[in-house]
Amino acid sequence: MNPGATPEQARRTATAYVGLGANLGEAAATIRQAAGELAGTAGVAALQLSALYASTPIDSSGPDYVNAVARLRTVLPPEALLDALQAIEDRHGRLRPYRNAPRTLDLDLLLYDDRRIDTARLTVPHPRMHERAFVLRPLMDLTPDLQLAQGPLATLLARCAGQGIRRLEDTVR
Repeated sequence: MNPGATPEQARRTATAYVGLGANLGEAAATIRQAAGELAGTAGVAALQLSALYASTPIDSSGPDYVNAVARLRTVLPPEALLDALQAIEDRHGRLRPYRNAPRTLDLDLLLYDDRRIDTARLTVPHPRMHERAFVLRPLMDLTPDLQLAQGPLATLLARCAGQGIRRLEDTVR
């Protein structure tokens, strides 16, 4: 864990999953760089990144996305982790002109342990993750036996068979 973490913080360590996506600029490089920035965030440790995937946009237009999922251990509470994710997005020039707009970087907090959070700023588990192949497929790289409230990942992914997704890299880091 974080070398400066107190024993109390170490006991409060959570496992979180973060979705990463981009479809503007050098998207694959941006995803890798953002994962590195997230791994270097105070209070974050043991980050593992799925393979990268290309996916066609859903409910929007524009170039294909590059997507991945990161699993990490953190002592940050959910809202503080969200703040860190949004700071990384901002450093990469993220704009929000309209819903589902093309983006330089999108970081979504998908899961935070088994917690359910529903505030004005944050909903966890992410409300549409079970309907998105670009989330489910990378999640399977990291935790193939993960069960969401809607069912096992493999079953949910089969329901998304019409969504275009293809693996770009063969390694999980």
